[in-house]
Amino acid sequence: MTSDLVDRLGFAPGTRAVIINADDFGMCHAANTAISGLLRAGDIDSTTLMVPCAWAPEALSFAASRTDLDIGVHLVLTSEWTDYRWRPLTGIASTLVDDAGYFPAGALAVEQRASVDDVVAEIAAQLQAALDAGVDVTHLDNHMGSVYGLLTGRDFLAPVLALAARHGLPFRLPRVMEGADAALARRLEQVGAAADALGVEIVDRLWTHPFEEVPGESYEQVRDGFLALLRAVPAGVTEIYLHPMVDDDELRAVVDFAAVKRGHELRLLADPLVRKAIADEGLVRIGWRALRDLQRSPVA
Repeated sequence: MTSDLVDRLGFAPGTRAVIINADDFGMCHAANTAISGLLRAGDIDSTTLMVPCAWAPEALSFAASRTDLDIGVHLVLTSEWTDYRWRPLTGIASTLVDDAGYFPAGALAVEQRASVDDVVAEIAAQLQAALDAGVDVTHLDNHMGSVYGLLTGRDFLAPVLALAARHGLPFRLPRVMEGADAALARRLEQVGAAADALGVEIVDRLWTHPFEEVPGESYEQVRDGFLALLRAVPAGVTEIYLHPMVDDDELRAVVDFAAVKRGHELRLLADPLVRKAIADEGLVRIGWRALRDLQRSPVA
């Protein structure tokens, strides 16, 4: 099941549109180097920026200088690595921090402990920081799914959608999820209806390439898995998000796992075979700016 989004974007019925997005811009220099290069080369359609991270200033400066590119805000409520962490912009006198004063490592703690007021203040501060830096923000999404309520059912989607509506920004939220049980399918339908009521554009589906690396997995195996993913894209608008980074000493000091996989994803996004597969499959690449323009259109 798909929405009428491709029709409203001006494409023919049955169009298979994709947004290839790189998450975690600003997390570290390895992410910034990879993602800025992919954006310049046109190998990805968009990225989303983690404003609270230590390397965000570099990413914000790049984004402000390239307002032709699609750069959104990756709303952050978690800090998952052991030796490299970040704190809320709104300070540590908050329900958004753990005992050490950082965002918690996982979404479960956010769902269990965060107050709605603190979430509202923090996500607004992160978006405003990007706007104040001169970024022409194209969309919003969420780091580690911490606002979705996937673990306990307690979500923060209402304030996120309200923020998106207030600023005329689309939000990464799928209308459908393959393999979802009846309860999740009903919840997606409800939240999709809430986004529609606020005029917030969302995609038909949200896919990703497996985040974890498999021991001994070669680059060719990673690439072939991504090619199979591209071939399976159905009609409608599908965002496919990855986490490309330079696999260097900095990245290996930052992350607890999957540095090799991050390097593989950087390589595959620039791989001519990936470009060929997109062309051969007739996939139409779009950016989040198209959804933002539609949302801000008087007839949207």
